[in-house]
Amino acid sequence: MSYRDGRDSIPSSSRQRQERAVLVGVDLSSHSKVRRPGAEGAKAASRLTAESTHEFSNELETGSDSLVLSDPALSDSALGISTDLNVDASLAEFSELVESAGAIVVGRTLQRRSRPDPATLIGAGKVEEIAGIAAANNADLVLFDHNLSPTQLRNLEDALPCAVLDRTQLILDIFARHARTREGQLQVELAQLEYMLPRLAGRGKSMSQLGGGIGTRGPGETKLETDRRAIQKRLVHLRGELDSVRRIRRQQRQRRESAPVPTVALVGYTNAGKSTLFNRLTGAGVLASSRMFATLDPKLRALELPSRRRILLSDTVGFIRNLPHTLVTSFRATLEEVERAEVLLHIRDAASPYGDEQKSQVEKVLGELEVLNKPRIEVLNKIDLLTAEERAGLEHRGIVTVSAYTGDGLEGLLKAIDDALVADPLVDAELVVPQADGAALAAIEAGMVISQRSFEGETVHLSVRGPASLVARIRQGLEKQEIGSGE
Repeated sequence: MSYRDGRDSIPSSSRQRQERAVLVGVDLSSHSKVRRPGAEGAKAASRLTAESTHEFSNELETGSDSLVLSDPALSDSALGISTDLNVDASLAEFSELVESAGAIVVGRTLQRRSRPDPATLIGAGKVEEIAGIAAANNADLVLFDHNLSPTQLRNLEDALPCAVLDRTQLILDIFARHARTREGQLQVELAQLEYMLPRLAGRGKSMSQLGGGIGTRGPGETKLETDRRAIQKRLVHLRGELDSVRRIRRQQRQRRESAPVPTVALVGYTNAGKSTLFNRLTGAGVLASSRMFATLDPKLRALELPSRRRILLSDTVGFIRNLPHTLVTSFRATLEEVERAEVLLHIRDAASPYGDEQKSQVEKVLGELEVLNKPRIEVLNKIDLLTAEERAGLEHRGIVTVSAYTGDGLEGLLKAIDDALVADPLVDAELVVPQADGAALAAIEAGMVISQRSFEGETVHLSVRGPASLVARIRQGLEKQEIGSGE
């Protein structure tokens, strides 16, 4: 997972041990003065024992929503830090991201400032404190739950005894670890290079010819300019590859759209249970993991609704707070399934204490994709983790509630999808079909719900409910038969 100078990534799985990380939370909304822990905080951090580190890693594996350090010496109160819900939620989520990247958290700290420091984001005193925490715990990484400018990244790496990553670099690394298909790998590499390119600048005058002087005149390129040219060339190649992927996907979609089979897309915050629900509905058996961003590549599976209509259900990448814009752009090919879907299922974690904030973050990304006007069904998942009283309160509000783990509520969800599809609405019809017309009877059996059936002579009288397109097609076929027999 390590990034050195933003140019290389070494998966932690290739190492002999898990990388040890120090988390740095940054709260720039606070205007109140907070006691700076300084050297005392670093001393407290140094008392983190191997046993407490092991206990903390176990807490991370349980997927707890609250981030609590095993060693009281590293608690916020011991470090002189006052916390609020938003900061705790951000750090808890960030620790889950670190776990998904394969590292173990050995310490954390929080910096509150009214404005960012241009040189280091967090200020010189805090940098010194973090250096002490990292050294005391033999940390391999310092991870910032905030984006760093190129200058800030360079200054922090100069001052700290280990590698430094910001939030976007961490998310990009996780995406790189989880991408399995060629398309997913192309999209991740494109996002990484687009993020890296502006960070080649500002790395010192020694890397540029612009300053002039002895040894800089004449032909040749510096490493900075060579790197920039190589990245630009690779970006052009990747965009061409992804254009080919889009063309193939567009051709596949055109073939699908030649038959009236609507697409319904699952969207939602990462780790809301989308893939588990997808598996429960379709039996697809795709990877369902408690780790963030386990699903990167889109999955499409056919699903039959209670009305006998068939749809294509699409599982998509999860969203997250402050999702890097480069990822939204690079994954545009994957997210085309969301743009083309007739109905969106917004899957939410019913047990998360931060559900409202997660909902707003998902809607923010949907707004970037310009799909907020599409019909959406809000689905609260993981109701098996709620008390009976909490579940009753949700049902009273008329919200679709399910448990992908137990299967509770799936019938209501399928009915809600049926009701939301408007492109090929359900209609009631009375049909009179010759008993000898096996093809028409088979189509009715397969694609409609038959409420009443009676036989009269050589015909079958049927009361049905089914898609308008199928009813019209059956009627046209019956009318042609009548015309032919009349002649």
